[in-house]
Amino acid sequence: MVLGFTYALPNLYPTQPSIQVAYTDSGKSADQMLLNELEDILKKNQVGYEELFLREGKIVIKFSTLDQQLESKTILQNKLLDKVIIALNLEPTTPDWLKNLGGKPVKLGLDLSGGVHFLLEVDIDTAQLGRLELLLDTYRKTFKEDKIQVTDSSIKDLALYFQFKDKESYNKALSKYRLDSPGINGLQYIITERPASNSLLLEYSDVALREIRDYAVGQNLTTLRNRVNELGVSEPIVQRQGSNRIVVQLPGVQDPTAAKKIIGKTANLEFRLEANSRTSPLRKEEFSFKENEYLTAFLETAVVVSGDRVTNASSGFDESGFAQVNITLDMQGGRQMQKATSGNIGRKLAVLFVEQKSKSELVTGDDGKSIIEQTTYIEKNIISLATIQAVLGTSFRITGVGSPQEASELALFLRAGALAAPMKFVEERTVGPSLGKENIELGMKSIMMGLALVVLFMTFYYRVFGIAANISLLINLVLITGIMSLLGATLTLPGIAGIVLTVGMAVDANVLIFARIREELKEKDPQTAIRDGFSRAFITIFDANVTTLIAALILYIIGTGPVKGFAITLSIGIVTSMFTAIMCTRAMVNLVYGNKNIKELKI
Repeated sequence: MVLGFTYALPNLYPTQPSIQVAYTDSGKSADQMLLNELEDILKKNQVGYEELFLREGKIVIKFSTLDQQLESKTILQNKLLDKVIIALNLEPTTPDWLKNLGGKPVKLGLDLSGGVHFLLEVDIDTAQLGRLELLLDTYRKTFKEDKIQVTDSSIKDLALYFQFKDKESYNKALSKYRLDSPGINGLQYIITERPASNSLLLEYSDVALREIRDYAVGQNLTTLRNRVNELGVSEPIVQRQGSNRIVVQLPGVQDPTAAKKIIGKTANLEFRLEANSRTSPLRKEEFSFKENEYLTAFLETAVVVSGDRVTNASSGFDESGFAQVNITLDMQGGRQMQKATSGNIGRKLAVLFVEQKSKSELVTGDDGKSIIEQTTYIEKNIISLATIQAVLGTSFRITGVGSPQEASELALFLRAGALAAPMKFVEERTVGPSLGKENIELGMKSIMMGLALVVLFMTFYYRVFGIAANISLLINLVLITGIMSLLGATLTLPGIAGIVLTVGMAVDANVLIFARIREELKEKDPQTAIRDGFSRAFITIFDANVTTLIAALILYIIGTGPVKGFAITLSIGIVTSMFTAIMCTRAMVNLVYGNKNIKELKI
């Protein structure tokens, strides 16, 4: 009970409006220079704030009111544009001594704290096109090695098109396709034969398309979870919905623009060979270096391996003490890398850093007000161009990646993964803090009303025993709050419904015990009746609560979002109500009636 009360205490301290400011460039951490700049902007515009400080690579600014928070966010955004990411947040005011004990308030879900909700759709066609481009390049090389003469090769309507010089080449290619088609789960390709024109069409089968879709959505889901965590939002929700959609909920964030930046701020790597004198002008591109935009190099358009083939990445140091990134590829990526480097020792291999960025511009609207317009673009820069000294496989290292911090950031990007396919925003919704506040007030009102009705009934019907049950009920609510705070569970509106249900269920055990004591009083003295009433009702209480707990756990395992919120509070409530009904109520009854010669007991 002491632990429960201690960890429930932080919820008595209200949260404070705040904003978090970080550099848009993920390789840079917020520093004293940025802090001074923010301080100057706020002072010049006479915006009041309580505290401004650096924490974990971000700058946190606390405010007294929501109006100050919103005003400062608008001013800073208009002044700094793309230089920084500004996110609205709520900062806990828990005392240090409670923080040191691990105490923190219950995290509130989107429906209670306010925030943004996005529904994103993964572009499966682009994912399929990317796979086809790699496949096209692979078959071009294979046919060249096998001396299969090709007159034309391209991608037409999401299918590979190859035209061959003669019937012999056509038959060899057809045999190769048929050999490659069987997969673990079924045929990977649908082959359309056109013997009259010596041409073949190769399309992905339904089995392969399903694998591509599941991989693209799964990869994007992992990437988004890792990138969203950078925002510092309490308990963000990133989960799959349907076959190709992803739901992102960011509680406490009131700015969809800043959230979109975070979601879109994903990076990828491409490994490409440097173009040489024999490379066709149509098959090479010019890129600048990330560290020096004036220095450029020509690379082949064909991608050897992309970042989605990376299974692990870590930063370290080479023999000279310079930062490096150690990379491990999956089996397919390792084969592609081995094939590309085995015949190109002495040539240079480039590592291309691909990042999706957004550009902000302050423009004047028709009504004369200044608004920020945003456009999204892809930026590609070379971060490494090194000579291939040996055949590379699944494990190798990238050197020349800059500072140790940049190497660590690059490793993080690769571990987080890359977007396997672009995404578009299908739905965007903002839940305001006022609506969240209203939900909390209505939820608390429902708990108080339920509690009041139960307390009145128990006091009137069971008298002293009813009072003991009511005190246990209050202890139960405190324990639920303390455990949720300790576990870091998120409280949602359905979660409040779970607590209301728990309030009703919590006295069930006491009703069973008191009814049993009444039965025992007909044949036994009061002390024996109390003892036997508690002990004999225990099995019934245990069975009833365990079955409900199993149902709640199943809801948590198979449910999503609101269902999970309900299941969490219900599960915790069942466990705590058993403790309070059996242990706490009995302790209070023993305190009143224990070691006393009672001749008559009214219950």
